[in-house]
Order: sequence, then structure tokens, then C-alpha cells
Amino acid sequence: MSSQDVLKDASTLASYNVLLQVMFRVLTFLLNAFTLRFVSKELIGVVNVRLTLLYSTLVFLSREAFRRACLSRGSGANHSWRQVINLLWLTLPLGVLWAALLASVWLWLLEAPDPQTIPFYGPAVVLFAFAGVQELLAEPLWVLAQAHMFVRLKVAAESLAMIAKCSLTVVLVVTSHEWGLYIFSAAHVVYTGVLVLCYAVYFLCFLGSKEATKKGFPLQSVGDLLPHKTNGKPLVDWTLARLTWSFFKQSFLKQILTEGERYVMTFLNVLSFGDQGVYDIVNNLGSMVARFIFLPIEESFYIFFGKVLERGRDVKSQKQEDVTIAAEVLECLLKLVLVIGLIITVFGYAYSHLALDIYGGSLLSSGAGPSLLRCYSCYVLLLAVNGVTECFVFAAMSQEEVDKYNLVMLALSVSFLLLSYMLTWWAGGIGFILANCLNMGLRISHSLLYIHRYFQSTPWKPLRGLLPSPLLLLALAVSAVITAVSEGFFCCDDGWLLRLVHICVGAVCLLCVLVTVLLTETWLIQFVRTKLLPQYRKKHT
Repeated sequence: MSSQDVLKDASTLASYNVLLQVMFRVLTFLLNAFTLRFVSKELIGVVNVRLTLLYSTLVFLSREAFRRACLSRGSGANHSWRQVINLLWLTLPLGVLWAALLASVWLWLLEAPDPQTIPFYGPAVVLFAFAGVQELLAEPLWVLAQAHMFVRLKVAAESLAMIAKCSLTVVLVVTSHEWGLYIFSAAHVVYTGVLVLCYAVYFLCFLGSKEATKKGFPLQSVGDLLPHKTNGKPLVDWTLARLTWSFFKQSFLKQILTEGERYVMTFLNVLSFGDQGVYDIVNNLGSMVARFIFLPIEESFYIFFGKVLERGRDVKSQKQEDVTIAAEVLECLLKLVLVIGLIITVFGYAYSHLALDIYGGSLLSSGAGPSLLRCYSCYVLLLAVNGVTECFVFAAMSQEEVDKYNLVMLALSVSFLLLSYMLTWWAGGIGFILANCLNMGLRISHSLLYIHRYFQSTPWKPLRGLLPSPLLLLALAVSAVITAVSEGFFCCDDGWLLRLVHICVGAVCLLCVLVTVLLTETWLIQFVRTKLLPQYRKKHT
């Protein structure tokens, strides 16, 4: 497959993933707004912080390293898929081990919520751990689907699973809200169950079909999806296994950085369950764009860079056509996420209070919520840049470089936890965001230095993508001043008429900024139009 074909597939995958994440965020957004009217913020804190942390830790530590290693260039060759499948099935016993360990910690080492206020904590821990293990049953199928760009499968499976989860949650919250944590635990088990079922049904129908034969799919029967040894070959590819181990050590540290504030809240009790609930709601609101735009781009183009570039080889020893397209894509991606991040930062400051007031009423807008969301708007800019730079760096690094970077991640993890603890005592929930900003800045700096050295001896300078046009910066600065003044005059306690005026002012400023982008960033617009939002008409005719 040529680099251009890989780019087209990665762009298609990114586009589908963006649409999928938009749907997920909208459904979650509406679900949280709905449940806020029926359950306490303490219950939301336990579910969205403590129990979700248990689930995310379990699945991340069980599968992330396997995903990164098995989707690297060379792991998907036809002759090696048997060993790849065998390696991927190790995620299941690893998940069972993590489930037993983490559930024990959550049940017996952490302070349990008041059973009068938040009942059924113990069964909820067990059900969330079970949901994580259940999801790992689909891991070999997920990697096969990603490697062969079965984008519609992922969209359909995750859409159906999310719809089932949201529907069950709404029904139980309305009819049986006294069940408390059982509602969210059952919904999560249903989510992972539907996800696994969709992948299983698809491959049961696909394997052995004419479509599979036409595409040259490397597996022919359902039996090929199960672990077994191939004659004359080891059970697993040990080179790939060693790379997985390197990524596993890194993933452990990355999980601490990604969910660090939740670990601090869970293990150090720096915030009450109610404050944790408010922080999590604000965090979800602030990260909506990061999740449904930046994360799909990072996931999809990690696959692109991993397939186009040979891991661990310098620029001169690779195909120059591949290096050229990788550099051009990296530059455009950096420019894209930078522009989006700057827009979010500018308009997020002036519209945080209004957004929280509309979303959750005085429960969110009367306290520290607006300040939290304003700070998070600035943090989104760093998230955007870090996602793209790290997806390139992790795809290009050799195994030895990955091992060395683990030491960097260890230092960042320790510093983040210390900063989170100290800054939270000083500034409350805002301290978590400040600690995240500092650590994200350090991670970005490391990635930028790697990219600079990688392309230093070439004519390509992809880091120019981090330099927006002066006219765009001017438009953003003027918009920031105008919207801040508008908030002072029209928002947010004097009725809906003045709020609408404030919204209209922001809409006009945003329109001016977008027009400026169209006029000044023509190369970026061309990239988005032709690569990230490809025309699918030929595929459907």
C-alpha cells in the first residue's frame, strides 16, 4: 500500500472517528445534563471519578501497549498475524489480574462513601471491573479492524453501545433512581457487552465471505481468531513482545499523567465527593472538543505515521517520498490543532460562565465552576499540540528510544503528582489544571526537540505549523477583548435577552475569526478539505 493510500485511509478513519466522538460527546453531554436533575453531585463524583478511574486504569494498562506495538509497521504482515493474534489474547488474563488487584484496592484500601448517601459501592466496584474485563474480549478483533481500516465497524459498534448505555441510564434514573450506583454500573456492563457483541457478530459474518477473499484478508475462519501455535514458529513474535513490554512501561506512566488528577482526588482525598463531581463535570465540558476532534486525529494519524515511517530509522535511510508526505501532514496537523486550540482558548474565557449556567444551573455556575472552565480552555490548547506531536514521536521512536523516554515519563509523573497535591491545597480544583498545564508543556517541549532533531538534516520544517499568521493572531486578540467586555455588560444574571446579545457578539467575532482563517491559512484549508474531510462519493457508487 502506497503512502498516499495510507494517508487516504488514515484521513477517512479520522473523519469517521471525529463524527463518532461528536456523537459520543453530545450524548454524554445531554445525559449528564439530564442526570444532574435527578441525582446528587456526590453520586456523580463517585461514578465519574472513582469508578470510571477504576475502569479506565484497568483497560488502559491491559491493552494500550499491545495496541501501539501491534499497529506499528511490520506487525500486520500476513505471515505474522497468527503471532499477533496470540499476543493480543494476552490482554485478557492481564485484564483479569489487573481487575482483581484494582478492585481489591478500591474496596479495602480507599475510603468508602457513606452508604446512607451513596449505597451499593461494593457491588458497583465489582461490576465496573467486570465491564473492563468484558471489553478486552474484543481486543484482537479491534486491532484487526483498525489495521485493515474497517472504519464503519468501529462507528457502528461504538454508536450502538453508547446508545444502549444512555437509554438504560435514562430509564433507570427516571424509574428507579433509588438504585444509585447500580444504575451506572449496569449501564456500563451493557455498554461493553454490546461493543463485544458487535465486533463478534461482524467477524463471524465477514470471515470466509467473498468480501474477505476479495480484500485478501489474512484470516479465513473463526478458528483463526483463537490463540494457537503455528508449526515451525514461536507462539508469539518475541521482537513484538519486547516492543509491547517497552510500551507497557510507558503506558503505565502515561496513564498517571492522563488521569493524574483523578488519582490524586481518589487516593489523597484533597476534594470532597461533591467537589469531585463538579470538577469532573467541568472537566468533561472543557475537554469535549479535545475528545471529539483532537483524540480521533491523534489515534488515526498515529496509524498513518506508524505505517509510513520505519520505526527507529533515520530520515536518510527511509523512502524520501514517505518522509516528505509525513512532514507535510505533520505540519498541517500542527497548524490545524493550533488554530482550533486558540479559538477555544479565546472564546472559552468569555463564555464559560454562560455555558455552565445553561448546562447545570446555579449548581455549576455559582461556585468555582466558571474559573475552572476558563483555565481548562487554556489547557485545551496544550492538549491539542501535545496530541499531534506525541503521535508522531511515538510512531517514529525506536524501541531503545521508547525505553529512554520511559525515564522522562517517570520524572514527569512524579512531578505531576507532587504539583497536583501542592497546587490543589493552594487553589482547589484549579490546581489540577495548573499542574496539567505545566506537565503538558514539558511533554510538548520534549516532543518538539525530537521532531526538530529528526528533520534537522532535511529541507522539511514541519514545526512551522506552530506559527499562525499575524493577521489571525490580531483577529483573535480583538475578539478576546470584545467578548470579555461583552460578558461584563450582558452576562449572566439579567435575563435571557442580554444573554442572547452576549451570544450574538461572540457569534460575530467567531465569524470574523473563521473568515480570517479562510483568507490567511489557504494551505491548511486545502489539507482539511482534501485529506481530513475526503469525498466518499466514489466509495458509495
